[in-house]
Amino acid sequence: MAALGARGETLAVAESLTGGLVAGALTGVPGASKVFRGSVTAYATELKRDLLGVAPDLLRERGAVDAGVAQQMAEGVRRVLGADWGISTTGVAGPEPQDGQPVGTVFVAVAGPGGAGKVAALRLNGSRADIRRESVREVFELLAGELVENVRAQDTEHNGGT
Repeated sequence: MAALGARGETLAVAESLTGGLVAGALTGVPGASKVFRGSVTAYATELKRDLLGVAPDLLRERGAVDAGVAQQMAEGVRRVLGADWGISTTGVAGPEPQDGQPVGTVFVAVAGPGGAGKVAALRLNGSRADIRRESVREVFELLAGELVENVRAQDTEHNGGT
């Protein structure tokens, strides 16, 4: 949060399997209102499509637990909530498989300014609570990595590098 605040940038969250845990973690940080725009908990597949703009064909062909869905969720929440950065979580916390994916299959994504973005595919173990908690940690790690990469890219541009 401090890195975003120092840059004057904002963040929005799209969650599925984490059901609000990412937003809860963010709002637990003092001063979060300077950076955090809001969140969409799109647990139902049709909400991913209707609220976040995930392509219906992608959802039909791949299901909601997919890298492309995670990326489109991050891009969609960024757009819908007017943030510089969007992050998302989608996956299977259990107890049953979903969309042909086993329990512990998780995708986290980040979308940022200038097309910056990345998806991480995870295979997590443990209880439902463990999988959800680890998903939150992983999406923050992914965002932190992208913020560093984004700063390096900007430094290179400003210093005339290639």
